[in-house]
This record gives sequence, structure tokens and C-alpha cells, in this order.
Amino acid sequence: MAADARDQVTGGPAARAPHGQTPARPSAVVHPGALGASPGASAYGPPPDARPMDAGDPARSAAPVPLHLPEAAGPRDAVTRLHAHGCWYPSAHPDGTRVAFICDRSGVPQLWTGPVDGDEVRLLDSSPDPVTEVSWSPDGRWIAYTTAPGGGEHSRVLCVRPDGTGRRVLAGADPDSTAYLGCWAHDGSAVAVTVAQPAARTSRAAAGPTPPDPGPADGHPYGTRLPSDWADRDGHATLLGGTPYDPGSGAGPWPPGEGARIELRRGTAPYGLTAGPGTAAPPWPGAPDAGTSGAGARPQPWPGVTSEITAEVFAVPRTDPRTVPQGVPRTVPQAVPQAVPQRIPEGVPLGVPQTPPHSVPQAAPDGGLSAYLIDPDGLASPALLATEAHAATLRVCDLSRDGTLALLRRGPRGRREAVVRRIADSVTTCTLPVADGDPWIGRFSSDARTLWLRSNADREYAALFAVSLDTDGGPRGTSVVTEREGSDLELLTFAQDGSTAALAWNVQGASELDLVETFPDTSHAPDEVTGPARPVPLPHEVVTRVVPAGPGRLLLALSGSQRRPGVWWEYEGVSLLRAPWSSRDEDAVPPGRPPVRPVPLRLDARDGLPLSGWYYRAPGRPADEPAPCVIHLHGGPEEQERPVFNPLYHELLGRGLDVFAPDVRGSSGHGRSFVDADLGAGRFAALDDVADCAAHAVTAGPADPTRLAVMGRSYGGYLVFASLVRHPDLFRTGVAVCGMSDFLTFFAGTEPWIAESAAHKYGHPERDRELLRALSPMSRVDALRVPLLAVHGEHDTNVPPGESEQFVRAARERGLPAELLTLHDEGHDFLRADNRRRFRRAAADWMQRHLHL
Repeated sequence: MAADARDQVTGGPAARAPHGQTPARPSAVVHPGALGASPGASAYGPPPDARPMDAGDPARSAAPVPLHLPEAAGPRDAVTRLHAHGCWYPSAHPDGTRVAFICDRSGVPQLWTGPVDGDEVRLLDSSPDPVTEVSWSPDGRWIAYTTAPGGGEHSRVLCVRPDGTGRRVLAGADPDSTAYLGCWAHDGSAVAVTVAQPAARTSRAAAGPTPPDPGPADGHPYGTRLPSDWADRDGHATLLGGTPYDPGSGAGPWPPGEGARIELRRGTAPYGLTAGPGTAAPPWPGAPDAGTSGAGARPQPWPGVTSEITAEVFAVPRTDPRTVPQGVPRTVPQAVPQAVPQRIPEGVPLGVPQTPPHSVPQAAPDGGLSAYLIDPDGLASPALLATEAHAATLRVCDLSRDGTLALLRRGPRGRREAVVRRIADSVTTCTLPVADGDPWIGRFSSDARTLWLRSNADREYAALFAVSLDTDGGPRGTSVVTEREGSDLELLTFAQDGSTAALAWNVQGASELDLVETFPDTSHAPDEVTGPARPVPLPHEVVTRVVPAGPGRLLLALSGSQRRPGVWWEYEGVSLLRAPWSSRDEDAVPPGRPPVRPVPLRLDARDGLPLSGWYYRAPGRPADEPAPCVIHLHGGPEEQERPVFNPLYHELLGRGLDVFAPDVRGSSGHGRSFVDADLGAGRFAALDDVADCAAHAVTAGPADPTRLAVMGRSYGGYLVFASLVRHPDLFRTGVAVCGMSDFLTFFAGTEPWIAESAAHKYGHPERDRELLRALSPMSRVDALRVPLLAVHGEHDTNVPPGESEQFVRAARERGLPAELLTLHDEGHDFLRADNRRRFRRAAADWMQRHLHL
């Protein structure tokens, strides 16, 4: 295939460097033959003093241990600057004068900061790990952010001071674990972090792309047998509490046969965190000393905490741990201190052992999710807020200002829940279904008596809900306060004081933004809880993020069909101004050719279901001349095609190819019933939707029926594989990016929390085994008739590279042209500019060759 000159054409895997070293190698490998390369481990290993752990080591369930890092602040501008770059995911200093944001002007998404109204920016972390999330603390002292080491799927949470000093890993230092950000405490003394513990199993991705040979008597292909407890998993996530402690039986939040020693000491432990040993010794090299005033002062303890006495519980082995009966959970590792978020009542004398509270949350076992509150200064041990066993998602979205309640988001795709959890005793007081999409689902009012939520409970489209809460966090009543017919509320953000809400509505793929004043008292009629909506004119079609930027101001990340994503700020409530350092577009498209603005295209599926999409016409072609056309399918499947600038589309358009990007059933933005229309056996109809969209592109006039191609990534990559074998005479070729080719091997190889969520959407890997086999493209690969290009990131553990490898191998065994492009240092999303450019050019070259342009 025609590819970038830096690509390496090989028939086998590239040599791997030792773990922890970055090899000198090209950024992509094209595999034209039988593909035996196994996905590589991250180039970023554990710290030098970390001891190796096997998969069953209970220490994996311990609280995160912060890891101090050397300073990595870079120059005030990128050393290698791209002419075109994007800026996104802004987060503002509490006074609104400065912004932290993600920018790829150096070729990799990195953490930058700059003034909202000036053009002088600074690189805060020059490491090559792509940044995915950013959050500036409410006290302005720290910036927390999430990175993807090696470009893979396993992420970690770091923090750094605004001047670039004090950089450290808060969670996810273990390369086999994953951590991601939650919210900050309102005084900035702690940040919530969710940690996904590695499952005690061998990943198919690590084992390589061995074909699924039939197993023994049970008929399961080797490597696809799911854990025994899969039979009990129905997709529901369960928020766990602790085990009541009985001094007589020894039952409690530690294994039988072990006692407890509680050490009490005095100190300021904000947000329920357990104070670290001593009063001044930092728990890791380089941690700051505790201050009492000035810029480095520590925040005061959480309001409402009346005692400065905290406790730390240790498991004390009494018997050989190997004598513990099999199956007994061991959630607190032996001889490892485990932080317990508890408060000691006033009047309890020091040194008197106390019975552990009955609801102390326990660290999640292998494969589960645990949410912690972590002190970025390192003066307190992490506090465990909540755990989920066999969880799909768990994120801390807000903490009440008085420190009594936490708002969590949990559950698999299509069945998310908002959970109000009382922090003192870990009791769940309220749950309500919420919509998919943006994870930041709502916020408590300043007095914690109202919970604002973006929810689609018992509705087709998400709206703004107000939940009235009693003094213990229990629900008193729920009302819908703001809604739009036929439109989803997709983003919900509040001003710093909670008095104003920003509502971004999805109106047929484009965004409309409203500002409303909030009156947190649901004893009023629903139309009196918020003030009238004030529309905010937008310069681009789609809002991707809205955050507060000081008193009365907002920051917006915008994207549109005409230019790259950028950051804008609301000036005095009357207009939006683009940040001077924001996106540049000089080489977004070739000189002299303006970006193509798509037009909406609507059709009916063969069963009458309305479908729609966006059609991009190649420039310079007469309106009545049929053109070769690429049907491009988005991922998810709950994503939605939006009219945003897509460099891939413009690469294809520049080669003379039209692009039709439809939303098949299962996509978001068209109501809850449309999202659920592909569940179970409904996925067969989704595969027919692809053919119906291709046919409509022809009958509507613009597309040439003899030169159609299909392309997509993630779930869209699965649709490519499936469409080529279910409609073998419709397309001339296909490009599948990070797609699943066999649901059984996908479930065996993906991350456990992804499997939990996917089971609800695709089918249960045990109970729905025959359905999944019938939906799998590998089951019909004999029907394949056309050439195929597959593209995959080498570190993808969402959809392991073996999914592409086995389909390409099967195609070549049947004498068909098939190639695999593996991108180094990438995971499920391609984050590096050079790899994204290489992928776009390779895909366009492939289409151009096989559509005979």
C-alpha cells in the first residue's frame, strides 16, 4: 500500500525494547501477511522502587500511593510547532484570569496554561504521554490531569502546581491499573480519583492473536471462557458497603482470622482523609511542608467535621493467610495500612480500640473500581469513598460543600445512575437514572438541599431535573424544570456559586446554549425553580465543554465544520471572545480550498425507522456527476455524527471522494428509543441500516453505485467488518479501524469494566453466546469478496489488536488483498499528530487505489 515513508513494511512483529525503555522505531508498521505481533506493553514501567506483583496480589487493592516526579515544565512555546493545532478541555483558575487546557501544538496532546486574554502560554508537562482530562483546583493551588502512558488505554492521574513545579502521580502508577479524575472538594483540599484494579486474568491482548480453536467438552474456544461469576452478571452495577463487624465472630472488613489495631492521633484531616504519620514528615520525597498562611497554606478542614481526631486501621494477621477458606474476599491486604474514611466521635479517649463502622467501604477486588479522595499535598492518606465490584463505570461528580454527601455516576451504557452517598456512614440515600454522554451529570446546591441533574428518567430526551433532598440526603421530590421537545440536554455546568446554570442542547446534531438562574427550592412550582433561559449565540456548530471561569464568566470549548476546536470565553455576559492562543488553522486544508460544509441527509430504513446523516460533497465536482463515496460509521454505538471539522473527511474530499456519515440505530441524539433499537437481535437491523444508507446515497443522486466504500472506527470498525460479509456485493473495499471482528474473543480480551458495560449493549458472553456468534463477522468471513485495510493502535486494550489481526489473516487465507496498519504508541484513540496524519493518508491512499480514482 502507499504509505508514509516512515512506515515500516514487514511480515512480522517489530523487535521490542525492554520494559521501561523507549525503543527507537517508526510510528507505524504495515503488516501485509500473517500477523503474529502481540500488543506491546507500555514503555513506561513502574517506579524503580516498586516491587513486582502478580495478578492475584492483594496489594493491588490498596489505596493509591502518590509518586513524586521530576519537574517537566517546558518552554513557553512548543519546540516543534504545528501550523494547525487544536485546543480543548479547558479548566479555569478560580479567579478566571488563567486557563489550563489540552493542546497538540507540539504534536502530542499536552498540558498548557495561559491567560484568557493574552497569547503567552506555558507548557506544564513536556512528557510524551498524551493528556486526556484537566481540572484546576478551586483554591488555585493545583492542576490535576489524566494522562495515557505510551498512548494506551491505561491512564493515570497526576497533579502539578500552576508554575510547573511539584509534579507527581496521584493514582495509576501501577502500569496495569487505570485511574481517572473526579471532582475537586470545594475548598481544594482533595481531589476525587477512580482507580480500576487489574483483573486476575491473562488478557488476550497479551497472549497474542491465537485463533479460537474449539475447546474441550464445553465447546468454548480456548481463551474465550469467561470467569465463573459471569453467569450472575446482568449489567447492573452494585455499590458496595462494608461488612458489619462482630467482635465475637471476627467478621468485618478484613479476612477472618485477622484482628484490627486502630491507631488514633490528632491532626487536621480535611474531607475525611486520614492524617499521615507524624505532623511534618511528607510521605514521599519532595512533598511540600504544611503551611499556615500565604499561597502555600493548607485549606481548613471540611466544614462540619467537629473532631480533629482521625483513625487508621491495620490488618493484623493472626493465622497463616493460606488457611483462609477459598472464596472469602480479602479486601484489606496483610501488613499494608489501608486508609479508612471514618471520623472518631468527640469524647473518645486516645488509645481506646473502637469497633469499625458497619458501612466502611472496602477497596475493590481485582477488576473492580474504587473511588478515593486524595490530598495533592500528601499530608493525608487517601480516603476510600465507594467501591464497585464488576463495575462498568464509577465517577465522583460532586461533593456537597458541608462535606456530608457525594454524587456518584455508575452503571453500564444505557443504564447509568446518579447515586447520592452519605460520606460519614457510606449509605446510599438516593438513586436516579441519568443519560449517557458527558460524565459530569449534576451538582448539589450550596446548601445541599437540591440536586441538579441531567437525566432522561422515564423520558425520550434528557432534561434538567431538580431533586429536593432532606437533611440526611434522602429524596423529598423530583421535578423536571427545563426541557426541550426533541432535543437532549447534553452538557450541564454551573457557575462557581451555583446561582447560574449553563445548558447545552443537542438540536439535530448542532448545539444551542442557554443560561438560566437557579433557585434551589423545589417547594416552588417547576417553572419557578429556574429563571427564563437566556440564549448565547455560538460562532461554531458544536459545544464540547463548558466550565466556570471566575465570577459570572464561562469558558467554552467549541468545534465546527469550518475550523479546528478552540477555546472561547464569555465576556461580560454579552459576547464570546476567542482566546488568542487557541487553535490555528493555516494547514487545516490545502491552500485555496475552503473547508466543506456538510448538508443533512434524511432517509427511512427498510423497516420504516427514520435515519439521518451528514453528506460531504467533494469540491469541484458538478452537482449531477456521480462520485465515488465513502460511507463513514462512527463508534459507540452511542456516539453521534456531528458537523465538526474532521481532518479525515477533508483528506478524503481532497482525493475526490464524497463522504456520507450517517447515524444508524443505536446512535445518540435521536431519543432513548433510537439508542436502544439495536439491543440484542436489533443489531441485525443496524447492519441493514448501513446498506440502506449506502443505497440512499445513490438514489438521492450524488454517489456512484459502482464505487462505494465503507469505513469506521471502534464500533464503526465492527460495522465495516460485518457489512463486508453481510452485504458482500455492495462495497468495493473497506477500512476498519480498531473494530471488533468476533464478540467472543472481544469479551475475552477487553478490559473487565468495558466487558461489564458492553454486555448490556451487545449481549451476555455466556447467556447470549449464540446471538453473539451470529453477529460476529468472523462467523461469515467466507462471504468476504473485497480488499480490506485494518488499522489498530498497538496498545489498544479496549478492542485488542487481535480483533483486526484475525480478520486480516482470514481474508488473506482466502486469497483476498488485506493489510494491517499498526500504529505505535497509540491505544484505542489515535492521539499523536504524526500518527493521525499517517493514518489519514494511508486510508485515503487505500481508497484512492481500490476505487480506481
